[in-house]
This record gives sequence, C-alpha cells and structure tokens, in this order.
Amino acid sequence: MEDLTQEEWASQLASDDNAVVLDVRTDAEVAEGIIPNAIHIDIFKGQGFIYAVEELDKSKNYYVYCRSGNRSGQACSIMNQLGFENTYNLEGGMMQWTGDVVEKE
Repeated sequence: MEDLTQEEWASQLASDDNAVVLDVRTDAEVAEGIIPNAIHIDIFKGQGFIYAVEELDKSKNYYVYCRSGNRSGQACSIMNQLGFENTYNLEGGMMQWTGDVVEKE
C-alpha cells in the first residue's frame, strides 16, 4: 500500500493504463457523487466487502478512496492481505478532492 497526496494520486492515475478506481464509502456518501469510472464496494459491509474484493483482478493497480482517507487506508491493507500488490490510498479522500465528480449511474 502506498499513501499518495491528492496530486500524486491524480497524476499517477492519469498515466496508469492498468488502473481501477475503488470507492469504499457508504451508499449515502456515494449518492453525493463519485470520481468518474470508480467502482463502489462499501467497506462497512464487512465480510461482504472481502467477498466482493476477492472477485477483482489482482493484476490491476487499485486507486482507493473514501471520505477522509482512513477507510481507504484500511481497505488497502485488507486488499494487500488478500494478495493485491498495488494499492494506492488517496490521502484526504473526497474531503480534499478537487478533481472531477460525477453522479453515480
């Protein structure tokens, strides 16, 4: 897991052809808007979160975010324990995000 600043995260994501953006917030938080092309798996789903994450492609690079950066850090740790090698936590989360936000489809 690597903690990246907002600038590092956005810059690295933009140049990564193997990237997946993962939103680990609650449904209510996601309803306020998500980063474009993000997939949503709520970390508060507990074992359900683990089951959903285990379905993901471990060869991808995961850019993980939440509201403030705490839950996404936990999600990165869990993912690393499950065998994901490349996880990047967005420091400051959506509270500090200045990039694009879209409504969840």
